[in-house]
Amino acid sequence: MDGNDHKQMAGAGADPEMVEILEAMLEADETITARAVARKHPKLNHASSITRSHDRLQTLKDYQEKQKTYREWRTRAPKRSRDQLAAQLAQKDSRIEELERQVEILQLSHLAMIQTVGEMGGISKLLSLYQGYREFRGELDRLGVLPHGEVKQFELPRRVDPAEQ
Repeated sequence: MDGNDHKQMAGAGADPEMVEILEAMLEADETITARAVARKHPKLNHASSITRSHDRLQTLKDYQEKQKTYREWRTRAPKRSRDQLAAQLAQKDSRIEELERQVEILQLSHLAMIQTVGEMGGISKLLSLYQGYREFRGELDRLGVLPHGEVKQFELPRRVDPAEQ
């Protein structure tokens, strides 16, 4: 993951200057705290300016977690040879590719299932299928696999009486 990936993960609501500071601190392996970030930030003078803002606090926590993960890897790395690390990394990359492929297959099959249920019983049947799984329904909606549209009343065309013509 490069620096741009981290910035995208930080979210659109994040303070770009704060993200830059956090990136630099992560790269330099400086301990990430609200106080340390506030000292380096050109506009924020106090740690509470970070901890009171939900978006800033979440960004800070995300980077603290990344730093924790990096440090764990760094302590394990000297115990292993480069060849072992490269093999393990290649294995993890392969597993990630496999999981991404599985997710893609599941999304496509799920979309086909949704379309089939929609054709058989309409949106009401589909929503009743997910009634007990509210959190899954929200996630499916976030992924964009649930159909959206307006419900229209079906009307039969009026027959024209030949006598009226």
